[in-house]
Amino acid sequence: MSEYNIGAKIKVLRRAKKMTLQDVANETGFSTALISQIENNNVSPPIATLSKIAHFFDVKIGHFFTENEEECRFEVLRNNEHTVIPKVVSQDGTSHGYFYEALSVRKQNKRMEPFLLTLNEKVANTSTYSHNGEEFLYIMKGSAELLLDDQRIVLDEGDCIYFDSTLNHRLLSTGGEVKVMAVVMR
Repeated sequence: MSEYNIGAKIKVLRRAKKMTLQDVANETGFSTALISQIENNNVSPPIATLSKIAHFFDVKIGHFFTENEEECRFEVLRNNEHTVIPKVVSQDGTSHGYFYEALSVRKQNKRMEPFLLTLNEKVANTSTYSHNGEEFLYIMKGSAELLLDDQRIVLDEGDCIYFDSTLNHRLLSTGGEVKVMAVVMR
Protein backbone atom coordinates (compact mmCIF):
# COMPACT_ATOMS: atom_id res chain seq x y z
CA MET A 1 0.00 0.00 0.00
CA SER A 2 1.25 3.45 -0.85
CA GLU A 3 0.73 6.74 0.97
CA TYR A 4 -0.70 9.54 -1.13
CA ASN A 5 0.47 12.39 1.11
CA ILE A 6 -2.45 14.57 0.05
CA GLY A 7 -1.47 17.34 2.45
CA ALA A 8 2.00 17.77 0.98
CA LYS A 9 0.53 18.02 -2.53
CA ILE A 10 -1.87 20.73 -1.38
CA LYS A 11 1.01 22.58 0.28
CA VAL A 12 3.05 22.44 -2.96
CA LEU A 13 0.10 23.85 -4.92
CA ARG A 14 -0.43 26.62 -2.34
CA ARG A 15 3.24 27.60 -2.25
CA ALA A 16 3.49 27.55 -6.05
CA LYS A 17 0.76 30.21 -6.08
CA LYS A 18 2.59 32.06 -3.28
CA MET A 19 -0.48 31.89 -1.09
CA THR A 20 -0.82 31.75 2.68
CA LEU A 21 -3.07 29.36 4.55
CA GLN A 22 -5.36 32.35 5.15
CA ASP A 23 -5.51 33.07 1.40
CA VAL A 24 -6.62 29.51 0.68
CA ALA A 25 -9.10 29.60 3.57
CA ASN A 26 -10.61 32.86 2.29
CA GLU A 27 -11.00 31.48 -1.24
CA THR A 28 -12.36 28.03 -0.32
CA GLY A 29 -14.46 28.89 2.73
CA PHE A 30 -12.57 26.45 4.96
CA SER A 31 -10.81 27.52 8.15
CA THR A 32 -7.06 28.09 8.23
CA ALA A 33 -6.90 25.47 10.99
CA LEU A 34 -8.52 22.86 8.75
CA ILE A 35 -6.25 23.69 5.79
CA SER A 36 -3.24 23.43 8.11
CA GLN A 37 -4.41 20.08 9.54
CA ILE A 38 -4.90 18.74 6.02
CA GLU A 39 -1.50 19.99 4.83
CA ASN A 40 0.18 18.38 7.84
CA ASN A 41 -1.70 15.10 7.23
CA ASN A 42 -3.32 15.27 10.67
CA VAL A 43 -6.74 14.78 9.06
CA SER A 44 -7.98 13.62 5.68
CA PRO A 45 -10.46 15.84 3.87
CA PRO A 46 -13.87 14.49 2.91
CA ILE A 47 -14.27 13.97 -0.83
CA ALA A 48 -16.41 17.13 -1.13
CA THR A 49 -13.72 19.21 0.61
CA LEU A 50 -10.98 17.71 -1.55
CA SER A 51 -13.08 18.43 -4.63
CA LYS A 52 -13.41 22.12 -3.66
CA ILE A 53 -9.67 22.38 -3.00
CA ALA A 54 -8.92 20.69 -6.35
CA HIS A 55 -11.30 23.06 -8.12
CA PHE A 56 -9.69 26.07 -6.45
CA PHE A 57 -6.20 24.99 -7.57
CA ASP A 58 -7.56 23.97 -11.00
CA VAL A 59 -6.45 20.35 -10.73
CA LYS A 60 -8.46 17.14 -10.80
CA ILE A 61 -9.06 15.18 -7.60
CA GLY A 62 -6.86 12.45 -9.06
CA HIS A 63 -3.87 14.80 -8.76
CA PHE A 64 -3.80 14.04 -5.03
CA PHE A 65 -3.67 10.27 -5.57
CA THR A 66 -1.07 10.01 -8.33
CA GLU A 67 2.33 8.59 -7.55
CA ASN A 68 4.03 9.73 -10.72
CA GLU A 69 3.40 11.94 -13.70
CA GLU A 70 3.60 9.18 -16.31
CA GLU A 71 0.44 8.95 -18.41
CA CYS A 72 -1.14 5.55 -18.97
CA ARG A 73 -4.06 4.68 -21.21
CA PHE A 74 -5.48 2.11 -18.78
CA GLU A 75 -4.97 1.10 -15.21
CA VAL A 76 -5.35 -2.04 -13.17
CA LEU A 77 -5.34 -1.45 -9.44
CA ARG A 78 -4.89 -4.72 -7.56
CA ASN A 79 -6.67 -5.37 -4.29
CA ASN A 80 -3.41 -5.13 -2.32
CA GLU A 81 -2.66 -1.72 -3.89
CA HIS A 82 -5.67 0.07 -2.38
CA THR A 83 -4.86 2.77 0.12
CA VAL A 84 -7.42 3.78 2.71
CA ILE A 85 -7.81 7.51 3.38
CA PRO A 86 -8.50 7.56 7.15
CA LYS A 87 -9.39 10.27 9.67
CA VAL A 88 -12.04 11.98 7.55
CA VAL A 89 -13.31 14.92 9.61
CA SER A 90 -15.46 17.97 9.05
CA GLN A 91 -14.48 21.61 9.51
CA ASP A 92 -15.58 21.51 13.15
CA GLY A 93 -13.35 18.47 13.81
CA THR A 94 -16.14 15.90 14.14
CA SER A 95 -15.90 12.50 12.51
CA HIS A 96 -17.69 11.99 9.21
CA GLY A 97 -18.27 8.34 10.03
CA TYR A 98 -16.57 7.03 6.91
CA PHE A 99 -13.27 6.39 5.19
CA TYR A 100 -12.56 6.04 1.50
CA GLU A 101 -10.22 4.45 -1.01
CA ALA A 102 -9.30 5.91 -4.39
CA LEU A 103 -9.87 3.22 -7.02
CA SER A 104 -7.81 4.89 -9.75
CA VAL A 105 -4.46 6.43 -8.91
CA ARG A 106 -2.26 6.17 -12.01
CA LYS A 107 -4.52 7.23 -14.88
CA GLN A 108 -4.09 10.95 -15.52
CA ASN A 109 -6.67 13.37 -16.92
CA LYS A 110 -9.65 11.27 -15.89
CA ARG A 111 -13.17 12.57 -16.41
CA MET A 112 -14.36 10.64 -13.36
CA GLU A 113 -12.93 9.68 -9.98
CA PRO A 114 -14.04 6.31 -8.56
CA PHE A 115 -13.96 5.69 -4.81
CA LEU A 116 -14.98 2.94 -2.43
CA LEU A 117 -16.64 4.46 0.64
CA THR A 118 -17.09 2.58 3.88
CA LEU A 119 -19.55 4.18 6.26
CA ASN A 120 -18.56 2.66 9.56
CA GLU A 121 -20.51 4.61 12.17
CA LYS A 122 -23.71 6.54 12.61
CA VAL A 123 -22.94 10.22 13.22
CA ALA A 124 -24.93 13.03 14.79
CA ASN A 125 -23.48 15.77 12.55
CA THR A 126 -25.65 15.98 9.45
CA SER A 127 -24.11 19.04 7.82
CA THR A 128 -24.16 18.82 4.04
CA TYR A 129 -21.67 19.72 1.33
CA SER A 130 -21.77 20.73 -2.28
CA HIS A 131 -19.17 21.01 -5.02
CA ASN A 132 -19.01 21.28 -8.77
CA GLY A 133 -19.74 18.23 -10.88
CA GLU A 134 -21.89 15.15 -10.65
CA GLU A 135 -21.91 12.02 -8.48
CA PHE A 136 -23.01 8.45 -8.83
CA LEU A 137 -23.51 6.29 -5.73
CA TYR A 138 -24.17 2.53 -5.72
CA ILE A 139 -24.90 0.82 -2.40
CA MET A 140 -22.96 -2.44 -2.42
CA LYS A 141 -23.67 -3.48 1.18
CA GLY A 142 -25.96 -2.19 3.90
CA SER A 143 -28.38 0.71 4.00
CA ALA A 144 -27.67 4.44 3.89
CA GLU A 145 -29.56 7.71 3.98
CA LEU A 146 -28.73 10.41 1.46
CA LEU A 147 -29.46 13.97 2.50
CA LEU A 148 -30.03 15.74 -0.82
CA ASP A 149 -31.06 19.38 -0.51
CA ASP A 150 -34.22 19.15 1.61
CA GLN A 151 -34.89 15.46 0.95
CA ARG A 152 -33.91 12.35 2.89
CA ILE A 153 -33.58 9.34 0.58
CA VAL A 154 -33.03 5.84 1.99
CA LEU A 155 -30.83 3.71 -0.25
CA ASP A 156 -30.66 -0.03 0.31
CA GLU A 157 -28.21 -2.62 -1.00
CA GLY A 158 -28.36 -2.60 -4.81
CA ASP A 159 -29.87 0.90 -5.03
CA CYS A 160 -28.08 3.68 -6.85
CA ILE A 161 -28.48 7.40 -7.46
CA TYR A 162 -26.97 9.89 -9.90
CA PHE A 163 -27.16 13.59 -8.97
CA ASP A 164 -25.81 17.07 -9.58
CA SER A 165 -23.25 17.55 -6.79
CA THR A 166 -23.94 21.29 -6.58
CA LEU A 167 -26.97 20.13 -4.56
CA ASN A 168 -26.25 20.03 -0.83
CA HIS A 169 -25.64 16.40 0.02
CA ARG A 170 -24.34 13.98 2.63
CA LEU A 171 -24.45 10.18 2.82
CA LEU A 172 -25.04 8.69 6.26
CA SER A 173 -25.12 5.16 7.62
CA THR A 174 -28.50 4.11 8.96
CA GLY A 175 -26.64 1.74 11.29
CA GLY A 176 -23.98 -0.86 10.65
CA GLU A 177 -21.29 -0.91 8.00
CA VAL A 178 -22.19 0.35 4.53
CA LYS A 179 -20.04 -0.15 1.38
CA VAL A 180 -20.62 2.32 -1.45
CA MET A 181 -19.14 2.68 -4.92
CA ALA A 182 -18.92 6.43 -5.53
CA VAL A 183 -17.97 8.05 -8.82
CA VAL A 184 -17.34 11.80 -8.79
CA MET A 185 -17.20 13.77 -12.04
CA ARG A 186 -15.95 17.31 -12.20
